Amino acid sequence: AKSDAAHEGLARQFADHSIERAYLAITAGCPVPPAGTIRGNIARSSTNRKKMALVGEGRGKHAVTPYRTIEVLQNAALLECRLETGRTHQLRVHLGSIGHPLLGDPVYGRAPPRLRPVLSRLGFCRQALHAAELGFHHPVFGEKLHFTSSFPVDIIGLLGELRNTR
Repeated sequence: AKSDAAHEGLARQFADHSIERAYLAITAGCPVPPAGTIRGNIARSSTNRKKMALVGEGRGKHAVTPYRTIEVLQNAALLECRLETGRTHQLRVHLGSIGHPLLGDPVYGRAPPRLRPVLSRLGFCRQALHAAELGFHHPVFGEKLHFTSSFPVDIIGLLGELRNTR
């Protein structure tokens, strides 16, 4: 934001959760059910201050992640995740909590042994997560804005490998 009015308008949209955010994630394994909503409070891990974790009611911040499977891959899946809330490491924590962590995420889950050679061969050493869509109302003029972003080359390569190994 380049002005106080724009900053306040965007901050208000973040606070009322009206900003649209969609991420595409490649996960280890395929979630069952193939679509759903992950809910759980998130706070700093009590055992590792560098990590976030699901915590019990009354602790942390409420977090909600709706997801749907777009494509089943070899030992993996391509998911669309929409954020209803925006907590630190929310997608990483939520996907890990249902047993389907992001590929390439060494903190919240390890790649299944069958996928390690693929990741190694590609030199893929980051989280398989892509910010695909962002939508909000212009904070000053009120018009609806919507932006999309194509997959980067490394994720395109990873998807190609996971499709070809079926």
